[in-house]
Amino acid sequence: MKKKGKVFALLIALNLGGISSFAQVQQIISVQSPERGTKVDISLFSKKEIRYRMSKNGKEILSWSALGLQIDSNEVASELSIISTSGSSHRENIINLLGENRIINNDYTERRINLKSKDYYFSILFRVFDGSLAIRYIIPQQKEKKELSILKEKTAFNLNGQYQIYQYHQESVFRPLPVDSLKGSSDLPSTLTAKDAYLSIGEAENTGYTKAELSHGTAPGSLQVSFEKDNRVKAILPFQSPWRTISFSKNAIGLHQFSELPFKLSSAPLSNQPDEPVAGKLMRAQLDTQSALDCIDLAEKMDFKYIMFDAGWYGPERSVSSDPRVPIAAIDMEKVISYGRQHGVGLIVYVNYIGLQAHLYEILPLYKKWGVKGIKFGFIDGLSQKGLQWLSSAIKKVNDYGLLLNIHDNYKPTGLNRTYPFLLTQEGIRGDENSPDAFHTTVLPYTRFLAGAADFTFCFPNPKNQFNKNLKVSKGQQLALTVINFSPLQSIFWYGKPKDYTNWDEIEFFSRVPTVWDRTIYLQGEIGKSISVARKKGNNWFIGSAAGENDWKGTIVMDFLDANKSYTATIWEDTGEKKLSKKTITVKRGYQMPFMIRAAGGIAIEITPS
Repeated sequence: MKKKGKVFALLIALNLGGISSFAQVQQIISVQSPERGTKVDISLFSKKEIRYRMSKNGKEILSWSALGLQIDSNEVASELSIISTSGSSHRENIINLLGENRIINNDYTERRINLKSKDYYFSILFRVFDGSLAIRYIIPQQKEKKELSILKEKTAFNLNGQYQIYQYHQESVFRPLPVDSLKGSSDLPSTLTAKDAYLSIGEAENTGYTKAELSHGTAPGSLQVSFEKDNRVKAILPFQSPWRTISFSKNAIGLHQFSELPFKLSSAPLSNQPDEPVAGKLMRAQLDTQSALDCIDLAEKMDFKYIMFDAGWYGPERSVSSDPRVPIAAIDMEKVISYGRQHGVGLIVYVNYIGLQAHLYEILPLYKKWGVKGIKFGFIDGLSQKGLQWLSSAIKKVNDYGLLLNIHDNYKPTGLNRTYPFLLTQEGIRGDENSPDAFHTTVLPYTRFLAGAADFTFCFPNPKNQFNKNLKVSKGQQLALTVINFSPLQSIFWYGKPKDYTNWDEIEFFSRVPTVWDRTIYLQGEIGKSISVARKKGNNWFIGSAAGENDWKGTIVMDFLDANKSYTATIWEDTGEKKLSKKTITVKRGYQMPFMIRAAGGIAIEITPS
């Protein structure tokens, strides 16, 4: 081996200026999606660079863009060669009882490119779906090497067009700006818009890499993957990276078809669970026994499945002396769990990262013995490789015990809920705790929700508290967002007290709306302006429609209903007095319902067979 300390580029840096001479291209390997509308070309340039480009129905989406990992070694690589390729077609329907659609179509064409440089063997795996491409790096065992350090990922996206990116970080606001004006980085998935073109750049199956983001590339109109928390990633061989994904739609609502892509790219469950996860809504209790009992009574009336003890139930959450094995004196845990069991309501408890790191192995069997149904992780490290490796291990342990899991704060999903079904939801979103406005709520369906479920922490008003600090949208929009915002475990009445909710005529909808679905259709809308979503569970349909910062006038066409059936539609909408009205009408397939939604307002509809 040669001297250490220099940088070896496993795949050479990108050249975004295009191909100076077509003769540089040694060969082009083309891969098409099963329906043949999406095409990816891969090529080796001058024995130094591997690049790809992507098109949809003949329209180029990405021009030649770099791939690669920069790895600790001796010298700059040369003599790069493709030693073999292999490919296959995959057709599958996945049954998902905890998602937005009961049946998930997972059809793709796969091509593996096996390469050799002067010092290493490695592969790049491509999966081409209808409208999407996924890319993963694979490094097998190397002679005399057990681990490597990845200094940089060179995955680039050389955009063909003038795009705007919706920049954000975890729970921040969104800042739409031209790609070439991007400063710093933007979270994955990031949404980009241009004339008649919408892109989502995301990731899947991050089990302990680092939290990668998007930053501006080295040439105009380009983006590339960047490490924001770690300056290197340790790769224990054999190694595979998370998937990098790029998806294309001609309109905003078409982006939603890619929200299940991280799920499809993640591994199937590793083992059969003795129990099945139960989705549902929850209410947060105050930190005393009586409040919990009152919450259970309301939960039973509202058909909520859970209540939760949040931060503080075992003492100050950031104190190392607080023990998540011992409730505070004000809480009779045995009485609460027993009363909940009698009324069909389970208990979920919060544990801070400090308590989790100190006591995870002990609390899982203990909570199972108590009869606790799930855990909410708080203030974990979802940014660094060290934090994500710990979290991946913790998710598996919680799943193995059959306890529900909700991960809060900066963690963002990458499809691991497929591998670990008890991982029902996570935050990584600006919910009602952080007072999102109507622009934000109408951006989320086209951005963060493309990664997966999110716990929005709803703060619905009651006669004693309007939560004006938290709520910047109407009551009608709050109802609608429980349909629009997907989460199998959905937190309702976040700051409310159970006995204050005497406004049954307004909160009735929460008792009826499911949290998991058989079928979902994005009906209409535009990013940052509007959204209308229809979802089906059993024989019933629910529709949520929300306006952004301006009034929205339109028509809902109910062509998704079964033919030759009559339905009753119950409609909740805002009145001019900041109240809700409720009415019922008879509808059939094809019925056209005109609507007028005021700025920051919304309409919620339940449709049941007559």
